[in-house]
Amino acid sequence: MLNLLPTTLRFLLGSLLWLDFSHPPLPPVVLPARTPLSFQLRHEHAITNDSRVIFSNVASSFAADSYVMNTSNIQTHRPQSAKAFHSARLRSIRYDQSEQVLWDTTNVLGPNVEERETLLTLAKMTSNAYTSPTASDWYTQDGWNNSTPFGWEPDADGIRGHIFVSDDNSTVVLSFKGTSAGWITGGGGPTVRKDKLNDNLLFSCCCARVGPTWSTVCDCHQGGSRCDQECLEKSLTGESLYYSVGLNLYNNVTYLYPEANIWLVGHSLGGSLASLIGVTFGAPVVAFEAPSERLAATRLHLPSPPSTQHITHVFHTADPIPMGTCTGVTSSCGIAGYAMETRCHLGKVIRYDTVTHLKWSVDVRSHSIVQIIERLLSEDWTQKEGRAVPEAKADGDDCIDCFNWEFGSFKDKS
Repeated sequence: MLNLLPTTLRFLLGSLLWLDFSHPPLPPVVLPARTPLSFQLRHEHAITNDSRVIFSNVASSFAADSYVMNTSNIQTHRPQSAKAFHSARLRSIRYDQSEQVLWDTTNVLGPNVEERETLLTLAKMTSNAYTSPTASDWYTQDGWNNSTPFGWEPDADGIRGHIFVSDDNSTVVLSFKGTSAGWITGGGGPTVRKDKLNDNLLFSCCCARVGPTWSTVCDCHQGGSRCDQECLEKSLTGESLYYSVGLNLYNNVTYLYPEANIWLVGHSLGGSLASLIGVTFGAPVVAFEAPSERLAATRLHLPSPPSTQHITHVFHTADPIPMGTCTGVTSSCGIAGYAMETRCHLGKVIRYDTVTHLKWSVDVRSHSIVQIIERLLSEDWTQKEGRAVPEAKADGDDCIDCFNWEFGSFKDKS
């Protein structure tokens, strides 16, 4: 078990380490497309209530069996240096001015998202971020052994997940747990408070100001439909925000596996977190039923690469959360105290039209990753064009978040 440094110090040290170019890391090995990779569970990770990252090696009996997936070549864009990336982000934050970031365009081996079996395996790995191998809801693969228990620290109350590594150490899959919300899953747990805070900060228009009776998560609302932009952006820099912790987690994984290609997967909030980290580092991402994160990336002032096509969102039309329709005080989200108001995604979207083709009713309970595994990915999608998986397409430029709000410099002004 390894307890690392506090979040702020880790972020600083991680940035400084990234700035060392005297020994640049070797590029990831690019194997032929559709090369199958076999993954084993090696580590689990968690965040404690004092913002420490915890890694735990998994017992060998759990790492004995494998998850197998086919791959494809994916073009991605990575900043040439942390210095250029952070300089551009800082200039945007301080002066609202853009600065050129030089990007390295490269091809890496990523998951083949056109194959249902690959999506199904990634979904199971993502679902397992919510649980442990001894639990009844752990998805086994190829005789996965459930005989030896392991768990997280009792005080871990932040992001959680697992780290899977391919047999040849060339590829690492980092999975993130989404929101532990009893109103959807019937469960809960120690991460509920911070999960909800991150949801309401990242995916609301203005600090979860849905109605006059709502308690906001920051004091940026300035009356009516006005919201202070600078205040909003400052609210996303707190210690409890998962993006900052996720950056350090990613750097820790690259330290453990410096020559490996990193994939990021997650469900719901975990999928949006995976996407934000993936656009920062140029890592392939598959996100399931994730709330729309494009607005959050803008508010975080993340420099925009030439393309974000290495990010793939997978969701269906009966789930109002990724569709951006779980809004308003009378919605299921609103009644539970969640302001899930965004609708525009980064990257490309594999959208299953379950409402039209399967006659599913729009219901927030279909948001569960178990529903995706058991009902959506259990068989090929043959309702359109004879494809096993719907075609991935980007959200159009006409997608606009929070169009009915006015953002500007309003705070402390009459």
